[in-house]
Amino acid sequence: MEKIKLWQNDKIPFFSKTLNTENNTNTPYITPFIINDKKKRPAMIIIPGGGYTHRAEHEGAPIAKWLNDRGINSFVVDYRVAPYSYPVPLIDVKRAVKYVRFHAEKFMIHPDKIGIMGFSAGAHTACCAAEYFDDMEYEPEDDIDKTSGKLNLCVLCYPVITMKEEFCHIGSKERITGGNKELEKKLSCEDNVRSDMPPTFIWHTFEDKSVPVRNSLELAVSLKEKEVPFELHIYPEGRHGLGITKCTDIEGVNKWTESFENWLNRNNFI
Repeated sequence: MEKIKLWQNDKIPFFSKTLNTENNTNTPYITPFIINDKKKRPAMIIIPGGGYTHRAEHEGAPIAKWLNDRGINSFVVDYRVAPYSYPVPLIDVKRAVKYVRFHAEKFMIHPDKIGIMGFSAGAHTACCAAEYFDDMEYEPEDDIDKTSGKLNLCVLCYPVITMKEEFCHIGSKERITGGNKELEKKLSCEDNVRSDMPPTFIWHTFEDKSVPVRNSLELAVSLKEKEVPFELHIYPEGRHGLGITKCTDIEGVNKWTESFENWLNRNNFI
């Protein structure tokens, strides 16, 4: 698949040669997975996890192909990771949303049917993108930057949600906030839910030892308080980071895609 740069090389906000390590080479960009039938379709922006150190491959292309099979054009985001920290992953993801909407005709998508789907730390950035879609963390460069970043659906898979010590994922917290207490508050998604966030689908496993299930539970409570429609699935068995390909033999969680597909149908996304 063709990779598309989100900015020209000399325009990338916060770019630093000293931070451009192996995991950040040629980022940020998107890889489109387009259904070539010349029909306008919904779009999903996919944010793989990786604890803000890398981007997990099994949470990228396999997800996009699964969505393609259900009539959704998809875009996998290669966002910058550590040693980059806030706001870099977030601005890369928000730029991806705006880029896809700006080029809706080119990509044959409905500009009012753009969702985001994140996994683990990628789900943290996805949730932040839903909460801070109308913030600008840098001076706008072009018409793409001025395009709306508002999302129409939000999908969070075993998400990192909080930066609170009690039940956070320590590695993600340290890499994205650098120990800044104000950032820990700003990036604790459960405390920053807004009433105009899109319908949200969340799933997690009770056995997750990397990102405690309480991350999803706390977010669900906050979504309810703000009257944001959501669907939450907690499966009793299964480790962290299962995606689609690593849960096929685990009873219960191997059905999460069925629930997800049903939810997409009920939200008129497929």
